[in-house]
Amino acid sequence: MRNKSPNINELLKVMQRLRDPISGCPWDTKQTFQTIIPHTLEEAYEVIDTIERKDYHHLKEELGDLLFQVIFYSQIADEEALFNFDAVVSLLTQKLIYRHPHVFPDGTLSSRRSESIDPADEASVKKNWELLKKKERSIKGRHSALSDIPNNFPSLIRAQKLQKRAASQGFDWPSTEGVFAKINEEIKELKSAIAKADSRGIEEELGDIIFTVVNLCRHLDVDAETAARKSSYKFEKRFQYVEDHLANCNQEISETTPKILEDLWAKAKRKLARIK
Repeated sequence: MRNKSPNINELLKVMQRLRDPISGCPWDTKQTFQTIIPHTLEEAYEVIDTIERKDYHHLKEELGDLLFQVIFYSQIADEEALFNFDAVVSLLTQKLIYRHPHVFPDGTLSSRRSESIDPADEASVKKNWELLKKKERSIKGRHSALSDIPNNFPSLIRAQKLQKRAASQGFDWPSTEGVFAKINEEIKELKSAIAKADSRGIEEELGDIIFTVVNLCRHLDVDAETAARKSSYKFEKRFQYVEDHLANCNQEISETTPKILEDLWAKAKRKLARIK
């Protein structure tokens, strides 16, 4: 007879054993909410990296590592009598049901719509989602539309979320024309700061340009963080192509003329066109 697959309860027991003060793992037992944060970020980015590389064979492993972070936090919280994993799952389930009245019309898991949702209704679904989140913020005493966007989000993600939330309140440009005009305005202000050798002004204006470009991404329905990450990956591959070509010729980049580097870069762009 085939062995029964491990379930979530067994995973919770593994975590309890790892945290046992007497027989547990010395590393795991000394961890706190704060010390696990870097590992959580690392695991989240490894999931993203695996998906973007379409390495689905290893995706289940990376998802498991990310799930372990949730289990770890829940175990620490249980030990400190704050909450446990069951409470995490229960709250998540309730929140998902509450925020999807178009799927659970009676607010219960067993309730079901009698007809399919018209794809054209997506806009109204999103609008209702924002209204429900606004109600939740009000209950928590957070009256600003921006108050629940974490400060420690990656900068591009946070910028896009701030802009999206502001736009949901009607604070937005009606089209991309206004965004392009703002980008041009910020570029002029940057040039002025550079001409004055104003280091603080240069930093501020560069920040404004980046923030406005993120807004353009939002207007064009592009995720700014993903776009920047893909551009970095594209640059990395093209630069490595130049490195490899020069290494085959026993040359160093620092000893190569700008003209040759420019030609090699153009060749890399053609060779590695539209890397995804």
